[in-house]
Amino acid sequence: MAQAFFDKRFLVTGGRGFLGSFVVERLRERGASAVFVPRSSEYDLCDPQATKRLFDEARPDVVIHLAARVGGIGANRRHPGTFFRDNMAMGLNVLERARQAGTEKVVVAGTVCAYPKFAPVPFREDDLWNGYPEETNAPYGIAKKALLVMAQAYRQEFGSNFVMLFPVNLYGPRDNFDLEDSHVIPAMIRKFVDASARGDREATLWGDGTPTREFLYVEDAAEGLVTAAEKYNDPDPVNLGTEAEISMRELASTIARACDFTGELRWDASKPNGQPRRKLDVSRAKERFGFTAQTSFEEGLRRTIAWYRANRDAIAQREEEKKRAAR
Repeated sequence: MAQAFFDKRFLVTGGRGFLGSFVVERLRERGASAVFVPRSSEYDLCDPQATKRLFDEARPDVVIHLAARVGGIGANRRHPGTFFRDNMAMGLNVLERARQAGTEKVVVAGTVCAYPKFAPVPFREDDLWNGYPEETNAPYGIAKKALLVMAQAYRQEFGSNFVMLFPVNLYGPRDNFDLEDSHVIPAMIRKFVDASARGDREATLWGDGTPTREFLYVEDAAEGLVTAAEKYNDPDPVNLGTEAEISMRELASTIARACDFTGELRWDASKPNGQPRRKLDVSRAKERFGFTAQTSFEEGLRRTIAWYRANRDAIAQREEEKKRAAR
């Protein structure tokens, strides 16, 4: 049964990105023989015709849609319109083309940012519509949540087997460590590793340190998506997470110690905190397709810091080349 599934043709949009690269690896480890990984420079998923060309060439049986315009709080505040437009357009084009092509199954990755700002903790899938998302990332979250409506509507009208998962904040090797638009864990790692290398006596962080977050190691997220692609066929959205909640202050202290940074941590309360709390109820993933995260936060953090240290010079060089090209 399992091998019959992995003998199908797979298309992984965003398969060259952070999460997508691990999903592609996991598919191949599980025996997938045909995995199409498009380049965004060749197939603009915001363009219906480019999306059609992608499906015509890939001829997928199963699509895992991960392509997205993403970033941390700073990037979401600078580009709310772009984040809404691009995520909405990519999802619309991929799902519509999959319907027209008769694709057997599509798995869509949503975002924890879709949840209401003051959703009851832990966040349960049934609470997705009980309020407006946190303002700094609402356009991104709403664009993703709209795809849940589309997936369920297409299932109802056309019989499309479209399923949607909502991962919590991800972290791990190959993440984006650019301080301009990275998420919190890579941003902290970079700040502390670089500050330690310079001998700085302090590091400044956004907000007041009181918000809480939950983090899922990227390889666990990849396993959850691939397992759902193989085994889950229901219309209900499903959370992917760990149920482990940590405050920003505790997170910063933990990462600072792991990075050997001994300076003072300063909090800039003039910067936004984002959503007050994030913690998922992950019981549905376990019940519906047997997924439970396996990587401890300590181990995941160790691997992520080691990856940044090993690639620090290359990352700095790429950023410098990007700046020169923009001048």
